[in-house]
Amino acid sequence: MRHAEVSSGKPRVLAVLGPTASGKTALGVALAQQLDGEVVSCDSMQIYEGLDIATAKPTQEEMQGIPHHLISVIPRTQRFSVAEYAQMAHECIRDITARGKLPILVGGTGLYADTVLSGMQFEPDDGDPAIREQLGQRLTQEGAQALYDELCRLDPEAAAKIHPNNSVRLLRALEVCLRTGDTFTAYKRRNAGHPAPYDSLVIGLDWDRQVLYDRINRRVDLMLEMGLLDEVRNARDPGMQTSAAAIGYKELLPYLDGKASLSDCVEQIKQESRRYAKRQLTWFRRNAQIQWLRMSESDKERKNLEKAEKIIAKMRKMWYNDY
Repeated sequence: MRHAEVSSGKPRVLAVLGPTASGKTALGVALAQQLDGEVVSCDSMQIYEGLDIATAKPTQEEMQGIPHHLISVIPRTQRFSVAEYAQMAHECIRDITARGKLPILVGGTGLYADTVLSGMQFEPDDGDPAIREQLGQRLTQEGAQALYDELCRLDPEAAAKIHPNNSVRLLRALEVCLRTGDTFTAYKRRNAGHPAPYDSLVIGLDWDRQVLYDRINRRVDLMLEMGLLDEVRNARDPGMQTSAAAIGYKELLPYLDGKASLSDCVEQIKQESRRYAKRQLTWFRRNAQIQWLRMSESDKERKNLEKAEKIIAKMRKMWYNDY
């Protein structure tokens, strides 16, 4: 059965979104097996080469033979923007669709998902390498807080929606402000009127908050067992750009530098991961398109898959009748 287009003439895309440690990878693979799909990663850190454990990249065993796109395709010394991600994701979706498969966007970077699914249009000359490089140098020399304070002055509305430590969004917003002389908020509003390029169904994974935090803590412990410390030690590179912000990398550097105990650094990873999950959920909650799937530790993978299939079945009228 081909998955190319629905009656609207638009390709269809399924998205599985959620916070860190919520089980997106497993559900995305299971749905791809059921629906003849391929996964397009929607993660701002997994796209970089290296740091496989720190960014929780799916292993070959976890992929179970399902093709995964946009993982480990950018050198970790290279800066990467949401505009570049959108272009690559659209190309992947076109290719997957052309081969009669279902594109399944899987990840936790809400900005990336929203940009792709909404079809945000970027100006032909979008991006200025010189400004981007200058901002990157300032981030290293002055720190994120100084750049965040500048964004507060230039575009307080955008700053209110961006965490000071989210360097990807912070640099992007400042770049637009400095390049265009306008606010990032106004820039996004100009793009809001474009029609969505896909008929998309978005599933969000919803956990009890404390259960999710417990899952995050266990995942960090597992990462240490898998060799996270050696991975970070071997990956140390002053040329690392945005990828250096990966949680699990920067928190271990004080230990490697002899400035903190390993236990304190590990606890910092857990705390930052929990905070990140909270920010992810705050972002996703604003998306009225998301169909929430309530997850439970007592549910087996098969049951979670069945729950997802029920959500899809309710939405099938927007897709093929033979779904």
